[in-house]
Amino acid sequence: MLEYVNESSPDWVRPVLVFDMGAQTAQLIARRVREAHIYSEIVSPKLSAEQILARKPLALIVSGGPHSVYKDGSPHIDPQLLTSGVPILGICYGFQMLTQMLGGEVASAGRHEYGKAEAKVAANCPLFADTPAEQVVWMSHNDEAKVLPARAKVVASSPGAQIAAFEIEGRPIWGVQWHPEVRHSEYGSQLIKNFLFNAAGLEPNWDPESIKEHEIRQIRKKVGNARVICGLSGGVDSSVAAALVHRAVGEQLTCIFVDHGLLREGEREQVERDYAASSGVKIVTVDESERFLKALAGVKEPEQKRKIIGREFIRAFEDAQRALVKQAGEAGEEIKFLVQGTLYPDVVESGGGEGSANIKSHHNVGGLPEDLSFELIEPLRTLFKDEVRALGIELGLPENLVWRQPFPGPGLGVRILGELTKENLAILRAADRIVREELTAAGLDRQIWQCPVVLLADVRSVGVQGDARTYGHPIVIRPVVTEDAMTADWFRLPYDVLERISNRITGDVPEINRVVLDCTSKPPGTIEWE
Repeated sequence: MLEYVNESSPDWVRPVLVFDMGAQTAQLIARRVREAHIYSEIVSPKLSAEQILARKPLALIVSGGPHSVYKDGSPHIDPQLLTSGVPILGICYGFQMLTQMLGGEVASAGRHEYGKAEAKVAANCPLFADTPAEQVVWMSHNDEAKVLPARAKVVASSPGAQIAAFEIEGRPIWGVQWHPEVRHSEYGSQLIKNFLFNAAGLEPNWDPESIKEHEIRQIRKKVGNARVICGLSGGVDSSVAAALVHRAVGEQLTCIFVDHGLLREGEREQVERDYAASSGVKIVTVDESERFLKALAGVKEPEQKRKIIGREFIRAFEDAQRALVKQAGEAGEEIKFLVQGTLYPDVVESGGGEGSANIKSHHNVGGLPEDLSFELIEPLRTLFKDEVRALGIELGLPENLVWRQPFPGPGLGVRILGELTKENLAILRAADRIVREELTAAGLDRQIWQCPVVLLADVRSVGVQGDARTYGHPIVIRPVVTEDAMTADWFRLPYDVLERISNRITGDVPEINRVVLDCTSKPPGTIEWE
């Protein structure tokens, strides 16, 4: 069990630590801090004050959560942190937790306040600098602060919460009942920036150039003169990771592009042609499609698929390692390092820390075999997706590559519900190509973050095609918008685009007789289907 969600945090910046009290929005809070160009990490409330203070945090933020602070077993941070002098902001549950821990009273409100609310804020409070006296905020609470702690004063109120925010006189502690991290709170991002800059007195020091220079130094120090290989998928993450390592160690890096037979149409050609030309990175292509299909034969359970794909990737890299050493005539020389494009959300969603729900075993995290012979280099492990894209631009990668829609390492393996056969893959490739063509033609590529196309291979329904009864599969399209993949909303595709997609798929792909739109947010649904 990891003590911290991110065990490889940079040693050149002091963090703002975000306590995850059980809310998905903990990740959003961390993102808002990063947007202010200050490094943040998510940590468990179970950590002791000694463990937290050893990190020399610049500030602490306590997230919302589903608990009631007055019930047994509700999570609390170490009380010693309240007297540490480190600035603290409590949000929603965090606000209520601070109220109780500082001697105030929290109880059931007897009503709930969900969604938009009008808050009146105090002009002289540093949290609300440069924001209007009345503003729309986003509430989600059943409990409320009934009695203020000692030396606390109310600095905001709403119709459902007379004590909607407080500050402690003489101590760097603030709390707000609403959720400033969500976009529905009009001045929420400004509130978080005000806490960081006005209340806590911090200075921004986290930007693409500083990240690039730091990671290059760290990679050079770690690798020395050793050889390095990178598992290149063609996606944004692995492409940026490879470019960063190449900038650090040059010809010591060889990228292995494994064609696992789960790629979209044209994927291999794009990597071999476009990426190699723009980056100067040496790429070796290995066709392992038969190997993967054989290993996946008869497997339908999604987590098992992920683990098999992760395992076979590593085995393919190990085989490539031996082949490269032999080809180079360097008998006995070991390629020690494997580069992966693991991101911070991958770590969090794979249960990489106390209090983090294991939503999926990411192929870079939970899907690796235990007998891994490589030492991993994960230069993007601290970053969110938009930070990776900014880093890619900083490294000089072309925008069409940096801004391409994410494509998962397991490829179409997590977009087929049912067995991964050549036939099912061919059906999905044909449908996926049509969707991508139509979205591009409609000018929607930069508006949509990702649009998985999913084949329900184990589902058949009656259709009518060519005046004949058919028994075909449904195709699901899943267009989403998101900032960091932690949460997402479905994209409202124009009806004319949907019509063209549906007509083309059902007309050009004989096995498909229904096209279905997934209009589910995340949560409750994940982005991929599996």
